[in-house]
Amino acid sequence: MQFNDLKLIEPLQRALQTEGYTTPTPIQAKAIPHILAGRDLVGCAQTGTGKTAAFALPMIQHLSTTPSRHNRRVIRGLVLAPTRELASQIGDSFAAYGRHTQIKNIVIFGGVGQQPQIDALRRGADVLVATPGRLLDLMSQGYIRLDTIEFFVLDEADRMLDMGFIHDVRKVIAALPKQRQTLLFSATMPQDIQDLADRILIDPVRVEVTPQATTVEKISQSVFHVEKKNKRALLEHILSDKALRRVLVFTRTKHGANKLVRQLDQSNIQAEAIHGNKSQSARERALLNFRTGKTRVLVATDIAARGIDVDDVTHVINYELPNEPESYVHRIGRTARAGASGTAYSLCDVEERPYLRDIEKLIRLRVPVIADHPYADAISEAAYAPPLQHNGSQRPASNGRQPSPQANGQRHNGSANPNGKSSYRRRRSRNQRTGTD
Repeated sequence: MQFNDLKLIEPLQRALQTEGYTTPTPIQAKAIPHILAGRDLVGCAQTGTGKTAAFALPMIQHLSTTPSRHNRRVIRGLVLAPTRELASQIGDSFAAYGRHTQIKNIVIFGGVGQQPQIDALRRGADVLVATPGRLLDLMSQGYIRLDTIEFFVLDEADRMLDMGFIHDVRKVIAALPKQRQTLLFSATMPQDIQDLADRILIDPVRVEVTPQATTVEKISQSVFHVEKKNKRALLEHILSDKALRRVLVFTRTKHGANKLVRQLDQSNIQAEAIHGNKSQSARERALLNFRTGKTRVLVATDIAARGIDVDDVTHVINYELPNEPESYVHRIGRTARAGASGTAYSLCDVEERPYLRDIEKLIRLRVPVIADHPYADAISEAAYAPPLQHNGSQRPASNGRQPSPQANGQRHNGSANPNGKSSYRRRRSRNQRTGTD
């Protein structure tokens, strides 16, 4: 299928040609015809699959070809995004795809002064891209009304839930007119998001391009078992390989990201951090430096990284494993985008082994263990904790299925969880309270 087959109007076809796009991605090919037909839609797709164009193109076409019921320019389309970075990128996409139309968009988010956003709202726009907090703030001040919305998109719905925005999302939805077209996109469909979809969508089409919570097939995944105190030494030697051209490193906390950047700088490895405590200008500068290659290593937390849409990220390194297995899927999805291949390394200490078990259960694969690797020659034997026992195999489980409970018991006995399940649950609960962005 080509974009020419999707019945898009000529100005959109021309914009796609300018961008160099001729073939739609699977989510675009499946979703766009239904959206053009006016159907509500649930799109289950991972990041990097092209879902922004899947909703932006038909929204621009609808607004361009359907006369407004108002005598002045009013907001007719609303896109709700969880992070500033993602909102900015969606705004850029609307500007690019709509360059040959009269459709204008505004992007609003917190962390910056509101006056320029208020001025832009007064000038008028057709599409508003917003994060929930700033949107509700400006609504409460009387600068935004949503009663003219015809087209509503809730993007990255599962991340909205993870970040605690679901209550704000419900407030926004309550202010929307009942008569509208609604699209919901999410990489995973936890029960809370499914319940929300059931309430806000009418007879929706469901489009799913990959199984929920599965990893991109072209990502090569592997794990190092390493003592916590030796993680930094191992990371530095991994980064000494210049084949790692553009590397995204994940930590669990903002403090940990800042600390790691300082330590890498002391070892003459240039890196920058991006997380929720950074100002918007600092985040945009770090992202620009990473995108242009000025900075080779970007250290990020989960929440900040959700909006990172950078081509040619060659490697993702989990310096600390996430305590939520779904976050692992989102993290490694930063590489292998737009059909490229990619590599994901995880540095796992003894206390994180239960997290690894949860990840392997979710993705239904055993992550191969690197027990003998060129990097090992650069650091002492003491840098490695004993690897998990994979019953004599380091390859993914047969047919991609999770090993039996008995096999799991063999793999995770002893030091992997010395205090038993109750201790693991207490530790995980504590991390969830203190280890988020």
